[in-house]
Amino acid sequence: MNPDNPVVQLCSQGMQAEAEGRDADARAAFERAWEIASDDYEACVAAHYLARHQPTAQETLRWNQESLDRADRVGDDRVKGFYASLHLNMAKAYRGLADPDQARRHFELAAAHIDDVPDGQYADWNRFAIAEGLRSVGAAPRAADDLLKDLLARFCARADLKALGLVVTPYLADLGTEADRMRLQTALHMLHAARSLPEDEQNALGKAISSLNGEAGHP
Repeated sequence: MNPDNPVVQLCSQGMQAEAEGRDADARAAFERAWEIASDDYEACVAAHYLARHQPTAQETLRWNQESLDRADRVGDDRVKGFYASLHLNMAKAYRGLADPDQARRHFELAAAHIDDVPDGQYADWNRFAIAEGLRSVGAAPRAADDLLKDLLARFCARADLKALGLVVTPYLADLGTEADRMRLQTALHMLHAARSLPEDEQNALGKAISSLNGEAGHP
C-alpha cells in the first residue's frame, strides 16, 4: 500500500491508536478513512479496518463483506494479496454468528489465497490463523494432534527452544495440504534423528511420526 495515500495514513494512525489502547481514537480514524475514500480500493482498505471496531458480530460481518465486495470491484493486483485476510475475517465473523458452514467456506477460501500474500511475518500470521480456523470448524484434521500438543507443551515446560523452533512453525502453519504434512513430517524426523530429547519424549515423538505416516497412506 502507498504510505502517502491519505486513507492509508489514517488507517496507520488508527492502528497506532489501537496499539496504545485508544480504541475510540482508532475507530474515529477508520471512520474518517471511510468518509474520504475516493474509490473502491481505498474503500476496501478503510472497511477492512473499520470492521475491527463494530459493536456486534452482525455489523462486523457487514463491514468485512463490504471490504470483500470492494476488493472484487477493484479486481487487479493491488488487492491480490488481500484476499487471504479478507476471507479469514469473513470466516471469523461467521463463526461469531454460529454459522460453521459459512465459516468453513471462508476459511477454505482464505487458505486458497494464502500463497498470494508476500512472504514474511504477515503471511505467517495469516497462515497460522487460517490453519487454526480450519481445525476449529472440523476441516483439515491432523493425525497425532493430541500427541503433538503434548510434546509441544513438554518442550515449553523444559524451555527446549531448539525443539520448539524446529516443530512449532510447521505445526501452526499446517493447512491440511500434502505439502504442509510433508513439512511437518520432515521437522519431526529431523528432531527424532537428533536423539536429543528425554527418552519419554523421544518415544512419544516416534508415535507421532508413525501416526502421520499412517495418515499419508490413507488419503
